[in-house]
Amino acid sequence: MKMMPLRHKGINASQVVFGSMSLGGGWNTNPVTQEHVLEAERAVDAAREIGINMYDHADIYTFGKAEETFGKILQAQPSLREEIIIQSKCGIRLQDGDLPGRYDFSKEHILNSVDGILSRLGTEYIDILLLHRPDPLMEPEEIAEALTLLKSAGKVRHFGVSNMNVGQIEFLQRSLPYPIIVNQLQMSLSHLHFVDEVVFVNQAAGTKVNFGAGLLEFSQMQDIQLQAWSPLSQGIFTGKDVSDQPEHIQAAAKLVQDMAEEKETTREAIVLGWLMRHPAMIQPVIGTINPERIKATGDAVRQGQLMTRDEWYKLYVTARGPRLP
Repeated sequence: MKMMPLRHKGINASQVVFGSMSLGGGWNTNPVTQEHVLEAERAVDAAREIGINMYDHADIYTFGKAEETFGKILQAQPSLREEIIIQSKCGIRLQDGDLPGRYDFSKEHILNSVDGILSRLGTEYIDILLLHRPDPLMEPEEIAEALTLLKSAGKVRHFGVSNMNVGQIEFLQRSLPYPIIVNQLQMSLSHLHFVDEVVFVNQAAGTKVNFGAGLLEFSQMQDIQLQAWSPLSQGIFTGKDVSDQPEHIQAAAKLVQDMAEEKETTREAIVLGWLMRHPAMIQPVIGTINPERIKATGDAVRQGQLMTRDEWYKLYVTARGPRLP
């Protein structure tokens, strides 16, 4: 059986990742409460119950409160740290007074960001650091200096990126002393450009596809783990009212429901299984903190392994609407 790229690197990660963006009580400056911590504990317990051992963060999530909340869980359960894989991101700077939201891959910002991440989480290291979104002013040599300091200090063990194309990864990698092992992108049954880019070669419709050419193939050749953010499409295939959605989305939601009933599983497992059926061994990052929805993803890996080529294509073509060229 094919192995996830992360496992080739000795990182025994679950194929589904818990995304922490909703922890901490929302995008506001209100303090973290005990109820926020209990809510997070229930979500983490549900994730661990179905075998999830990888947790995705970012320094900006709920203005840092997501990491702070997770840190309180680690503080209460010290043994948990060595049982899980923690990934976080930096590089996005939110609006600050007259300064707009912007990206920052400067050495100073990366180093300061990681120190903040470690402080909020209450840990001495994170397993993977991702550079969150491409910074037009990024200088690979300066980034390499920052990552080398983080690695040598034992603060970060591995590095990756998010929302980058082939050229940007190669541009960075030429100066980095460590391999880029992750790229996190938006991929789902409702965000199909990652597949359309492959099938639209030599097609005029391909000019409207917003996904880097060759990124899937490049990632597989370089053994880079592809992670999918928003893989459940905000619930439009798993129970959300879709009466106001286009006909092909409604049809896809009905197909997901029918397949789940036929296979005696959940709609969440079908939607994530479709992603994981791809030979790139995509790793979905689920954003829900609802324990029941988390548990509903528990059969996803098995469904991905069992899904036939015909079932995969039926879901793909139905969700995209127009027939393939």
